[in-house]
Amino acid sequence: MQNAGIAALGLDWRYVACAVRPETLKEALAGAASMRFLGVNLTVPHKLLAVDMMDVLDESARRWGAVNTVRFEGQDGSGTWRPLGVVGDDAVSAIRMHGFNTDADAVIRALWEDVGVTVAGARVLLLGAGGAGRVAALRLAVENVRELWLVNRTESKAAAVAREIIAADPGMEGRVRVGYPEGSVDLVLNATSAGLKPGDPLPYDTARFDPSRATAAYDMIYRPAETPFLAEARRRKCRTANGLGMLLYQGAAALEIWSGRTAPLSAMRTALWEHVYGERTHA
Repeated sequence: MQNAGIAALGLDWRYVACAVRPETLKEALAGAASMRFLGVNLTVPHKLLAVDMMDVLDESARRWGAVNTVRFEGQDGSGTWRPLGVVGDDAVSAIRMHGFNTDADAVIRALWEDVGVTVAGARVLLLGAGGAGRVAALRLAVENVRELWLVNRTESKAAAVAREIIAADPGMEGRVRVGYPEGSVDLVLNATSAGLKPGDPLPYDTARFDPSRATAAYDMIYRPAETPFLAEARRRKCRTANGLGMLLYQGAAALEIWSGRTAPLSAMRTALWEHVYGERTHA
């Protein structure tokens, strides 16, 4: 996806994958800066660890408490910090790490574009309160959901996220709850890992929730393309989508952060779909 976007922009860059153990993340980031990397994306579990390693945090990273995109910036002769992808490194006297979060906005965009859900005023059931679930919950609250139910295998985690939301916005008290809704919802969103492996159970208690009570269902998992959660929701006539759109939009935002240019979404979408599913068409 990123290399397709880079090629479409005509940039002489290359995006590579590097396996990094959590305990060596700080050294890996310092090494990337020393080698004049333009930026990096971080996956779990690095997103939370990286927050305290950044020299500068964008408002997105501060608000959501996680970093998934790092931009390396160089200080030029006038003392101005500029992205290495723009300024180059010939006249750079120092380098710093600028942390961003593109995941949260990608969730909102994917929900609208892929299942037609406008979050503002919606009633939402969110499954999972871990890293991805927490960021999604905070972002949904900022979008002024009408009601938000949080379900997690460890209930105390969901309760902690609910308290964090209310602390940030006291107006959410009474609108964010731990547990299952009694009536219908506009959206059920899976932010758990249930469905990644064959034989995984559904991410909700079937005795307490029936997907026919939801208008739309979104799964952050994108491989397999249809998890048992989505298959069951589709059978119950829900609008459904997997997490490929979210992956696309967070990646496109990262490319824009590094390059300062508009990401070529069409080229990136085609490459992503082909790589993940072995098809050239996007459904």
